[in-house]
Amino acid sequence: MRVRGLWMTLPLLAVGLPGPVAAQELDAPRPIDALNSVWIEELTWMEVRDEIAAGKTTAIVSTGGVEPNGPYVATGKHNYVLMSACDLLARELGDALCAPIVKLVPEGSIDPPSGHMRYPGTLSVRQETFEAVLEDVGRSLAAHGFTDIVYIGDSGGNRRGMSTVAEKLTAEWGAAGREATAHHIGAFYNYTDVERYMEDELGYDQPIDEGLHDNLYITSIMMVTDPTVVRYDQRVAAGKATINGASIEPKDEIIELGRKLLQFRIDVTAAAIREARGR
Repeated sequence: MRVRGLWMTLPLLAVGLPGPVAAQELDAPRPIDALNSVWIEELTWMEVRDEIAAGKTTAIVSTGGVEPNGPYVATGKHNYVLMSACDLLARELGDALCAPIVKLVPEGSIDPPSGHMRYPGTLSVRQETFEAVLEDVGRSLAAHGFTDIVYIGDSGGNRRGMSTVAEKLTAEWGAAGREATAHHIGAFYNYTDVERYMEDELGYDQPIDEGLHDNLYITSIMMVTDPTVVRYDQRVAAGKATINGASIEPKDEIIELGRKLLQFRIDVTAAAIREARGR
């Protein structure tokens, strides 16, 4: 009985804490060196606070998906691309951090299943759910002091939702006189240009189209993150280390191709972000 009474009293004590105590906690110095990461979810709250105070006031919200991508490539294809892309992009900008990747996006109706939802492993959310998540994430970031919320997507179907939310938040914050702006950076989704760059500048061609929702540029970029997500070893062992008639061997060469393609995308996207922010 005594323990129960104490347990019920603790929440009341917490609620009754005076303002200066809470403020002191928020201003408490970080007791150890910070981790060298641009991912908010990998940082402590103190590290995020200090990064914002040091000028990292751009937050990148990237959207991927979980969907079918042929017999070799993991369903999280877009998310694996974004793991490398957002990291590189934030470091290229120098004043940005990455929010956790939004991995669940609209992929088709659930009942009855349509589009990608016809394939096992696909996870879909309604358009309004997707936009609500993007909006709440953006609001959360702005509440903590990020002044530029940047939405990028690796899947074409995500563009409408990101654009809608960015426009809504920017209009609302502008009307309220808040120092925060949301941007949808469509330049990141530039796979047509990536393919042209790969073929014309780097000399890698795809002679055929196997229709597998997969291709050499996607595979090579994913291999930068982790070769296992394109089943590299299994494909080599089975004599199937090709996509669209192009070889994905040797491993190191294709990973280097992926790095070059990633850098191409990062250069284009960073320039678009700087233009949108005005700095």
